Amino acid sequence: MEKFVIQGGVPLSGEITAAGNKNAALPIIAACLLTEEELLLDNVPRIRDTEAQLALLERLGVEVSWVADNSLRLCAASVSEATVDEELASRIRASFLLAGPLLARFGEARMPPPGGDVIGRRRLDAHLDAFRELGASAGGDRWIELNAPPGGLRACGIFMDEPSVMGTENALMAAALTPGPTTLKNAACEPHVQDLARLLSKMGAEVQGIGSNMMTVHGQESLGGAKHSVSPDHIEVASFMGLAAATGGELRIRGAMPEDLISVRRAFRRLGLQSMVEGPDNILVPPEQNLRVQDDRGDAIPKIEDGPWPAFPADLTSIALALATQAEGTVLIFEKMFENRLFFVDKLVAMGARITLCDPHRAIVNGPSRLHGERLESPDIRAGMAMLIAALAADGVSEIGNVRQIDRGYERIDERLRGLGAHIERISVERVPA
Repeated sequence: MEKFVIQGGVPLSGEITAAGNKNAALPIIAACLLTEEELLLDNVPRIRDTEAQLALLERLGVEVSWVADNSLRLCAASVSEATVDEELASRIRASFLLAGPLLARFGEARMPPPGGDVIGRRRLDAHLDAFRELGASAGGDRWIELNAPPGGLRACGIFMDEPSVMGTENALMAAALTPGPTTLKNAACEPHVQDLARLLSKMGAEVQGIGSNMMTVHGQESLGGAKHSVSPDHIEVASFMGLAAATGGELRIRGAMPEDLISVRRAFRRLGLQSMVEGPDNILVPPEQNLRVQDDRGDAIPKIEDGPWPAFPADLTSIALALATQAEGTVLIFEKMFENRLFFVDKLVAMGARITLCDPHRAIVNGPSRLHGERLESPDIRAGMAMLIAALAADGVSEIGNVRQIDRGYERIDERLRGLGAHIERISVERVPA
């Protein structure tokens, strides 16, 4: 057990380089199961979630080796088992991304319940519907048993009943190893979905329509190895933008891929966070921001709401809420996608934030609030980062427990924050016996 001890009130300033996209790395790592040849991956984030995904693959027989700090070699030539380990799968939601590759390559997959953040109901129906369209059967109760028909999966048209990110990724991977053209409509098109599609094209399955909600995968009888660099994490970039603005510091974020941040920068401007694009791939947050909520026309209270890409990402509603506590004015944060995402706001209220939780999906924030240090527990990855923003902006000392949740999504976060001037220490804590 570990916790962060943070002395707040210090501006975060300097330069930082964006890490690889966690939500791209997880399906890209799973894609190694589609081929007997090697995948060489660069810019892979060394976080708890990628380590958990690699442990699952090793249990199946994948050869895994780190060849540099963030470079990975994977080879699934020796895999013959299609049953995923239950204990390891319980650690991450992305364990279910092994279903599509296993089903397509081996004709079957036995999947235990996936783990992940407790942020509300997270359906698997979109995945299973796509597999059924490809001809597979899906049975079982707690465990899910997938079986391809005699002769294997068949190319088809798939209409996703919701633009599920992981459902789209599973469908893409299964279709890549199914000969013929498979078209996905109402597909998710987030940057991490696009990155997976680019890898599959390198492996031999041409994917058309990357970046749109309709993609056609020209699947092949077999796929080859590839070398690929994971795209930058736009969620991490936005998190650091919020950290800099909330503490009044000047921050340059390198390797940020600004085209993935258009909706994010627009939403942050409503909270007064100004940012600039420098060169092809840098974002600059100027110092001493005048954080002031921009009212809608007629002095109406503005709203920041999430939605499928290219709308504002659900993973950033917690970050926007924390930032809003430091902005003058009133804003409605509307989290549409997950009913438990906002259930951490009581932690910020305990620090002095003025937030009214209207219902599981909506919170009204009145700022600016002078926050003070508190003892907190991180319930999930993004709430943990929101608490870090609040703690670094607050007066006094804060303690954040359950930091392994934050470590699941942010690589060496305490070390990197210290490099920007933050007073943050990681301390081991003895587990209290039940």
